[in-house]
Amino acid sequence: MAADPWFQDLFAERIGGANYGKGTEIYKFEKIKRAKRKVLAEHPERPLLDFGIGENDDMADQRIRESLAREANKLENRGYADNGIMAYREAAAEFMYRQFGVQLDPATEICHCIGSKPAYALLPACFINPGDVTLMTVPGYPVAGTWTRYLGGEVYRLPLREENGFYPDLESIPGEVLRRAKLLVLNYPNSPTGAVATREFYQRVIEFAHRHRIVIIQDAAHILLTYQGEPFSFLQVDGAKEVGVEVHSMSKGFDMIGWRLGFVAGHPKIVQAYADVKDNTDSGQFMAIQQAAALALRTPDIPQRIRAKYRRRLEKLVAALRQVGFRCQMPGGTYFLYTRAPLAAGSRRFATAEEAAHYLIHEQSICTVPWDDAGPYLRFSVTYPAADEAAEDALMAETVRRLSGLQLQFA
Repeated sequence: MAADPWFQDLFAERIGGANYGKGTEIYKFEKIKRAKRKVLAEHPERPLLDFGIGENDDMADQRIRESLAREANKLENRGYADNGIMAYREAAAEFMYRQFGVQLDPATEICHCIGSKPAYALLPACFINPGDVTLMTVPGYPVAGTWTRYLGGEVYRLPLREENGFYPDLESIPGEVLRRAKLLVLNYPNSPTGAVATREFYQRVIEFAHRHRIVIIQDAAHILLTYQGEPFSFLQVDGAKEVGVEVHSMSKGFDMIGWRLGFVAGHPKIVQAYADVKDNTDSGQFMAIQQAAALALRTPDIPQRIRAKYRRRLEKLVAALRQVGFRCQMPGGTYFLYTRAPLAAGSRRFATAEEAAHYLIHEQSICTVPWDDAGPYLRFSVTYPAADEAAEDALMAETVRRLSGLQLQFA
């Protein structure tokens, strides 16, 4: 074994200190990747049915790609964008008004982000001091919690349970935690549960924020993939802009995975603080990407088409899984189906969703993502590659065929 480098004991405690790089724990997504590689090598005759992918399967619309090519060849787009170009902010403001009826000042109430992920790192930097608390729903996207801990804060986890409609139980938070809490991070439509927020829920959140002096960060990455009614923004609710911000992404609703662009919108003072921290972190996304994204925001048929495709695929998946015993239903939003994991397959019992997921991979080359944060659930994604509806139907038929032989048992 090679000796540690001389700087081994200099690593920050936030990433493990002197023990950095020596841990043996494997994150569940890495376990899934390893299992996929293993089953592909051992069973080349059995095509992988991959429902674990968490990103759009299509390229961005041709009109947007052509716009990017044009903009990339303009001299004026060569430089640093810093906190974003006004053309993108204005397009975002137009989008928010057209889609949600929300009026925002593009100069003070909107700022771009290089994808929503960095926004969830930078927003805690605006508020969290050592000892402060961020309230995080689980299962969920961990970045804001990770950065809260990096900054010396703590994370209080709010489990999303089926019996509560996959809403957090805000009244269950201990008083000692509430006294130190500064942020509440929400995500609706919720990934991975597929739940959508109601106006009444957001009204309770706003009242909660005022009562306990807590800032709301609402993750709207999947907002355009809403099937239960029309897409609904936190900022549509009276008083929302006074207590927080909503973070939008170009990825899910516009097939712009990898373009790394979104925007933070809401209270001007919070947007300003985010922009100030951002200004000392990055120099902005390539202006040509922002110009192309501005066109996407002004082209409403793009998200309408994407939403229709994923709605269709989810309906087919729900029907297929019900045939083999899953007690699932159409989600309110996202391109994920979150459903109770089987308790057993024949005589093989599963203590966790992770055990069930690995059984499905190894036995039938069916890849899902397990979640055990608030009960044993599997997440199926409908972002698999399929050339047309006939290919979708063939995939569903093969999924039913493989699962039917496993004698799956549910509660």
